[in-house]
Amino acid sequence: MAFERTFSIVKPDGVARNLIGKIVARIEADGLRVAAAKMKHLSRRDAEGFYAVHKGRPFFEELVTSMSSGPVLLMVLEGDGAILKWRDIMGATNPAQAAENTMRKLYGRSIGENTVHGSDAPETARQEIAWFFPESEIYTKN
Repeated sequence: MAFERTFSIVKPDGVARNLIGKIVARIEADGLRVAAAKMKHLSRRDAEGFYAVHKGRPFFEELVTSMSSGPVLLMVLEGDGAILKWRDIMGATNPAQAAENTMRKLYGRSIGENTVHGSDAPETARQEIAWFFPESEIYTKN
């Protein structure tokens, strides 16, 4: 597998329930490395811009409201096959359909409160990382 970067968010529901440590521990245990991280309370404008690709979809308003409801942990993850690996760790978007022992099965409450976000492709990862992190804030292990 190729070395990749991906983007991750611990969403407001995960932060509010003090799940950051458990989620980061799982990320590291499964072979990914946190290359950058920061807490941020997304404004409504931040959330609308970040999720603009979903504008016009029925869930857009709920998504923006949820994502701007409290602080989030933004992360850049690195590792071999990082995009697919993180998506496997997260599980299906709907926690009820997620595989056992995935983040969304363990911690998600609903499709809207599914605790974590992750990029779905290399181009998306590059765009999402750049939205929140200048290259100078990302620390690649040499």
